[in-house]
Amino acid sequence: MMREKTTKNHIDDVKAKQRLKFLYKMIKSKDNYINEESDDSKMKENEKIQLFEKAPIPGAVAKLAVPMIFSSLVMVLYNMADTYFVGMLNDPVENAAVSLAAPVLLAFNAVNNLFGVGTSSMMSRALGRKDYEMVSESSAFGFYCSLICGVLFGLLCSLFHSPLLTLIGADATTRAATQGYMFWTVYLGAAPAILNVVMAYLVRSEGAALHASIGTMSGCMLNIILDPVFILPWGLNMGAAGAGLATFLSNCAACLYFFVLLCVKRGNTFVCIDPRKFSVKKRIVIEVCGVGIPASIQNLLNVTGMTILNNFTSAYGADAVAAMGITYKLYMVPMQVALGFSQGIMPLVSYTFAAGNIKRMKATILFALKLIVPALAVVTIGYYAGADVLIGLFMKNETIIAYGSAFLRGFCLGIVFLSVDFLAVGVFQALGLGRYALVFAIMRKVVLEIPALFILNRLFPLYGLAYAQFAAELILSICAAAMLGHIFRKYGKKQPAAAQQSD
Repeated sequence: MMREKTTKNHIDDVKAKQRLKFLYKMIKSKDNYINEESDDSKMKENEKIQLFEKAPIPGAVAKLAVPMIFSSLVMVLYNMADTYFVGMLNDPVENAAVSLAAPVLLAFNAVNNLFGVGTSSMMSRALGRKDYEMVSESSAFGFYCSLICGVLFGLLCSLFHSPLLTLIGADATTRAATQGYMFWTVYLGAAPAILNVVMAYLVRSEGAALHASIGTMSGCMLNIILDPVFILPWGLNMGAAGAGLATFLSNCAACLYFFVLLCVKRGNTFVCIDPRKFSVKKRIVIEVCGVGIPASIQNLLNVTGMTILNNFTSAYGADAVAAMGITYKLYMVPMQVALGFSQGIMPLVSYTFAAGNIKRMKATILFALKLIVPALAVVTIGYYAGADVLIGLFMKNETIIAYGSAFLRGFCLGIVFLSVDFLAVGVFQALGLGRYALVFAIMRKVVLEIPALFILNRLFPLYGLAYAQFAAELILSICAAAMLGHIFRKYGKKQPAAAQQSD
């Protein structure tokens, strides 16, 4: 009995030691896992610190802004692709379908700006404060709100397609072609079209400007490749509907790129699309909408200004309209460069502001001004001197060249001043000062440019229209310089947290 009891005690001791060893291994394994997570977090943090805090300002600006500029220029080509290839059919009905649907597609930009610009600004400022939980929550908010809005937008347009087609001007002749184009681009395509732009903003907010631009440009290039295949007779011969299908597939491909990117970079990115992180918190809603709503209103005002300009020009005949259209396409190139540059440096300005490094923030803005202003001054000189040649590249009609060269010389005078204005608005958005951006948007179109169109067209019929934007941007650039000086003085004496609360 004694031997059996001793044997039993020995077995219990062995089992106890095994359990202790097992528990020790579990604890050690858990510690290693925690350490690995901590190392991953430190690695992510160090990468952001290197770009936003340590890298030389010229290098940081180049890494963030150059991909954005190229992306903006590709977007110019992308916006022209459907019109160009459908135009090769020489069918006015198919051409009309693309033109009639344009206002509905432009409405996407209001959602893009609301959740793209608003969320990315908040994310970059949260990164600067090292508030990584807020970065994840705000990115999830922007992602799912844009997805929901995209789905609802497409669904509502599909349900009310008949009154919508009437509203945008489709008649019995153009109705079928317009609906075929909108089936792919709006009814099914609203969600991917909005989502891919917003995801590019989210990725760019933490400094991954190259990946954001690759995603956007890959969709644009795919659309340009697919357009002739789906539209033209030697391909699928789908006409305007083929252009819509190409746009839908290219937007889906861009979304897929961003999903794969986030999957590959999982553990090395703060961008979060986990539905468990999605919540409608008051602070997130206020900060995102505070920056995003003014950006959306600015887009809608731009559309309004362009519509008024076209209406004035159309009174002078088809040649004047064609010349104004060519002029505006040329003007869009430096304008997109200025816009891309200002949007590109936003994450760096947001981060340094929130981190309290006002000296680096100021140096970044001043470096940007010293870079973009002389570069666009050279473009202005080239446009003014070579206006005849540039217009002639599009059409050989002497009347159109005469109109267009006069228009381009007026428009190009505002390019330098526009770059200062765009940079100031980008700084407002980066710092979360949405109301300043809204004031500038209203000043540009409602207070200055639209009244200038009426006044200058009456004083100098037709040709005066080309100088309305120059007059508006000249005044705005002076206001922008004054506001930037005010920001440097005001926030140079405050901690960012206190400054944000005061605003």
